[in-house]
Amino acid sequence: MKNTFGTNVLTTIFGESHGPAVGGVLDGLAPGITIDYEFIKKKLSLRRPQGQISTARVEADEFEIVSGVYDGKTTGTPLTVLIPNKNVKSADYEATRDLARPGHADYTGFVKYNGFADPRGGGHFSGRVTAALVALGAVAQAALEAKGVGIGTHIARLAHVSDRGFSDLNADIAALSDRVFPVLDSEAAEKMQAAILKAKDENDSVGGVLETVVTGLPAGVGEPWFDTLEGLLSHGLFSIPGVKGVEFGDGFALAGMRGSEANDAFRPSQGGVVTETNRNGGINGGISNGMPLLFRCAVKPTPSIFQTQKTVKLSTGEAAEISLAGRHDPAIVHRARAVVDAVTALVLCDALATKFGTDWLGGTK
Repeated sequence: MKNTFGTNVLTTIFGESHGPAVGGVLDGLAPGITIDYEFIKKKLSLRRPQGQISTARVEADEFEIVSGVYDGKTTGTPLTVLIPNKNVKSADYEATRDLARPGHADYTGFVKYNGFADPRGGGHFSGRVTAALVALGAVAQAALEAKGVGIGTHIARLAHVSDRGFSDLNADIAALSDRVFPVLDSEAAEKMQAAILKAKDENDSVGGVLETVVTGLPAGVGEPWFDTLEGLLSHGLFSIPGVKGVEFGDGFALAGMRGSEANDAFRPSQGGVVTETNRNGGINGGISNGMPLLFRCAVKPTPSIFQTQKTVKLSTGEAAEISLAGRHDPAIVHRARAVVDAVTALVLCDALATKFGTDWLGGTK
């Protein structure tokens, strides 16, 4: 029953979808980091549902930091964020509480917690809990930006519609930071949103692929073998509901190349070392090489769909059918972007603290 991630900077999350609140704790964060409340609000707004392409459940996400901050700076002690749940409709789940929703964690959660898990809205397994991750991640991301590390994520593909790839990295990251629907090409964005609405009209849902780039990450971050940078990031990214695949650089496409094509040749540059290409996504031997970190996450279609599906009764194991009611997303890819950015920031803060010490991200008086 582990809800904590990290080695030196530890992230803990808690709460249920329809409980009083969700929240999280950052422990080991350096003292002296400036807390930008407007930046946290902005990141939470990017995770919030937007219009017809999202669920009708819209929470204000009026967060409160109840420990670990004094005079607008982190103290170095555990930082705790609380986000109340206010717009809940638990009655929507009463009729189906004994039915395992296909694609959800109802069955596995029932088995793991011996039938005592909160079933309302997915309980602790709900995407609602990611609001806490985004709030904590915003603190981490602001600290990284102060050190020159930038993070940006866009929808690379959704329902067979593709966005353009990253080009001018810093400009693309800046543009994405203000886009509720995180796509670089406006025409592709329109087609993607149309595909989401089409699936919604057909009582169905769609998934997609998120692509993330990190700039300014120094070489030497990550450990060999079991704590590789890919391993740490994958561990964190797979905690995000709906993420079913992670690949770095050219990922699975590397398997179809020859070594002469897959290798990234080195060359000197302004007193440092860079690579001619970046097919390995900025990582060699599990350790950052100073090039932009690039990876993609596959996000499955939202499992809550308004179609009759086969299932079982949790209490008896008998065959049954389920027809969902309530408020659900026809796609979560655009909202998951903020969560991917947050988890990336949290993992990198922990990895950087391992490399340079826990105070590296902080300030001095």
